[in-house]
Amino acid sequence: MAEPVVVLVGGWEHQCCGLPVEIGDVVEYGVVSAEGARRFVEVRHGTVPNQRIRSRVVELYAVGPDGRVAIDRVPSGRALRGFDDDDDGHLEARWTGQPVTVEWEDDPEFEVVVDPYGKPRRQ
Repeated sequence: MAEPVVVLVGGWEHQCCGLPVEIGDVVEYGVVSAEGARRFVEVRHGTVPNQRIRSRVVELYAVGPDGRVAIDRVPSGRALRGFDDDDDGHLEARWTGQPVTVEWEDDPEFEVVVDPYGKPRRQ
């Protein structure tokens, strides 16, 4: 498999109108380059993306000041704010399904790791 690509998703833009993401989903993001090779930041409002990334999600992480935690899904922004009747916005650990609590300094931040060729990763 080619080197994965990381898209940083979060902040007020995700809380505003970000969609839920699960491992195996095919996603498309407008992005700008971030620090580090093969790392990008999703942009939605006020910033013009310099490229689009469309690929299959192979890993997800919630990122806090104490590091990152592997999770099963990224809730929608609406769910994270507590405004989704069908989704409570909670996070679950990737392999156990146990509830996860992440303390963020500011807004929630996530790493969406995608396979540049869109193939699911074998486990």
